[in-house]
Amino acid sequence: NNINFRLDINGKTVQHVNSCDLIYSFDKIIAYISRFFTLKIGDLVFTGTPAGIGGVSINDRLEGYIENKKLLDFKIK
Repeated sequence: NNINFRLDINGKTVQHVNSCDLIYSFDKIIAYISRFFTLKIGDLVFTGTPAGIGGVSINDRLEGYIENKKLLDFKIK
């Protein structure tokens, strides 16, 4: 569990963290959720955000990256 991920809003990086900084590891999060739901390919698991991130607004473009590979790219409607 040493994975870098980040979130950009309108081209500005607002979150850049490493999985080592999480309170719970991905393994523990997935194990806990799996007690209640069957996770499938494509499911997203939201874990919250660190302090100071802020909200999003209509027309904001969000881009999510894991290890510099863009995995999310969408506009808020």
